[in-house]
Amino acid sequence: MPLRDFFARHRIATAVIAPATLGVVAIVAATWAISAPGRDDATQLTSSVTECHDMVTISVAGRNDAPAEDSTKLLVDADGKPLPAALAGDHNSEWVDPVVNAPDGAVDPDSYAAVYIAYPADMSSYEDAVETGVANTKQVMTEISAACPDTRFAIVGYSEGADVVRRVAMEIGNQQPGADGEYGIVNPDDVVGVVILADSGRSPGDGPFIGADNACSNPDGFDQKYQGATCTPASGQGAVAGTLGGFGALDGKIASFCSDGDLTCAAPENISLLQLVVNVGRQLDVDRLQAEGLTPATGGDVAVALGRIALAAFADIQAQGLGTWMQSDETFLDVLLRVSDPQYDPAAAPQKPAKADTIAADTLSPLAYLPQKILDEIIGLIATNENTIPVVMSDPYQLTLGPDHTGHHFDYWDDADPNNDRPLTSAQYAAAWLTHLAKQAQAGEPVETKAKPQPEDFATVQAAVQSTTAKPTATTTARPSGTTTTPSTTAGSTTAGTTTPGAGAVTTTPPAPVTTPQVAAPPTTTPPAATTTGSAATTTESPTSTTTGAR
Repeated sequence: MPLRDFFARHRIATAVIAPATLGVVAIVAATWAISAPGRDDATQLTSSVTECHDMVTISVAGRNDAPAEDSTKLLVDADGKPLPAALAGDHNSEWVDPVVNAPDGAVDPDSYAAVYIAYPADMSSYEDAVETGVANTKQVMTEISAACPDTRFAIVGYSEGADVVRRVAMEIGNQQPGADGEYGIVNPDDVVGVVILADSGRSPGDGPFIGADNACSNPDGFDQKYQGATCTPASGQGAVAGTLGGFGALDGKIASFCSDGDLTCAAPENISLLQLVVNVGRQLDVDRLQAEGLTPATGGDVAVALGRIALAAFADIQAQGLGTWMQSDETFLDVLLRVSDPQYDPAAAPQKPAKADTIAADTLSPLAYLPQKILDEIIGLIATNENTIPVVMSDPYQLTLGPDHTGHHFDYWDDADPNNDRPLTSAQYAAAWLTHLAKQAQAGEPVETKAKPQPEDFATVQAAVQSTTAKPTATTTARPSGTTTTPSTTAGSTTAGTTTPGAGAVTTTPPAPVTTPQVAAPPTTTPPAATTTGSAATTTESPTSTTTGAR
């Protein structure tokens, strides 16, 4: 690179860079925290946030598919200190690579980069792991934005990483500027696109493009239809109900993909007992429980979690006032669901209105309401669980993570349906959109939410459709012992050209590489000896090490 271009690319901000941020249980997964022990030369990275790009995609992969701090070359901040992130190429994700690497061959090499967030991608504590992912994502984005104020961001997450990305995008989109006009993370205007594959915080009825003018057709600013005129959003809602909400200033720039049957994002309504199991599982060491089964130690952990939730429920009722709660329509199961959510805030517990306004609570014993309360509990238990038995009988684990990638959690790389007006898979569509955004960023075009794609963008899309013909071929279907019959959200381990979802023990052979953008069924690249670049002439070499899982 000429010296002049080198300094142009290394725009260092003058301001100080702020250091920032089961069955059904297994639908949600976790991660490990990034520590900072001594690093040897083999893992030291010279790439710094001060090496600026027109656009950077922040990528959050799923379970056991994120960078490992002790073995991956990490990005460094302006002071040379490691950040919880790695450049694509220094880390490769089996599932997310085809989406985030797509722009590589379509823009200048120095114009675009994809960065993977390091976070503890296991299930030793789901909520702690996701919160670590959120904090690390915000920290990395803040560092890049401070060093490179002209950089635009896309954010992409799959499975467990989808939960991280949703929470980050909601926070960015709903933040308010300070008195100086600056934002705590990044300016929402600098975030040009968000892709959430298997959105576990999805609200009922949400189409794929939340807040867009055409919520079932396309995000604002990319006039390429995802599907035809008939809009049929996935049924149900996300399994992590506590993260439902809007994206504020990012509305219209969100692509939230969900496949029917993927219980991470399309869990039926009225399965309150299963939702309670999910909430409890988010607070357990599910990895240990799965590996060891129900032992005195793991059983003790479950008992402690249940006891903690029960005490929180009684405290919640006491805070409302027993008499007030006895008169209300709220059932004890409703209380358990609320307090078992890891994001429950006792100070924000809702106060339920009394049924009978004509009788003051302090003039009548709460026991007088007991018969009606018991009846409400019975009716509520039945009404809020009408779909629990059908879900359990359908084998939700098999439905979500079936063998040979037949589970709906893998649909996003194989859900094209040209005969029914969907020419692209979800991953292909996301890749084409990111490529379009990267071209706009390189050209220095203003961020225009109503901009139309250029003819070459459509050509890129069509090339992806024509070149993506290979599908995974299965070789094994065994499920590991100790696994429950409820859905997990783990997706894949790679070992020398095979792909095995960690919780489903599914092995596949990856397809041949495709032309730009890279949007074929996920290649097995964690981490490879060499990574794809999105160029038609570039191939993916066999992985040299093993990584497990995608949620």
